[in-house]
Amino acid sequence: MATRIDLEVNGERHERDVEPRQLLVHFLREELGLTGTNVGCETSLCGACTVLMDGQAVKSCTQLAVQADGTSITTIEGLQTNGEYHPLQQAFWDCHGLQCGYCTPGMILAAADLLERNASPTEREVRDALKGNLCRCTGYHNIVKSVLAAAAGGES
Repeated sequence: MATRIDLEVNGERHERDVEPRQLLVHFLREELGLTGTNVGCETSLCGACTVLMDGQAVKSCTQLAVQADGTSITTIEGLQTNGEYHPLQQAFWDCHGLQCGYCTPGMILAAADLLERNASPTEREVRDALKGNLCRCTGYHNIVKSVLAAAAGGES
């Protein structure tokens, strides 16, 4: 039996009937075509599926779509403004904070949550905020550097 949900995703309102067991990550990818939210471990360990729900980072593989009813979701696609990269997206590019890019959307959204709460984090605070997001390609140095550069206004 489907359940009706009404939510805002990247500034657009969506009403859909969803199966009660459908995960938010699958709703975003399959129903809305927002494939920037990646499916990684589906156990909340890797953070590849991180999105912002009402401004807070959540792992969409452990959230049901019905739990998002009435919320505002931001995915990596929703960070750009008028075709311009978000400062975090630009900093990841400028500071080489990505390699294969699979973890990057989740890393950026987790970092966006941090910077919303703490505009000038220390390196330790950045590392703590990102500890729920795994990257198999890098040593995290350039990821942390990217977040600190975005916090400093793009200076790397």
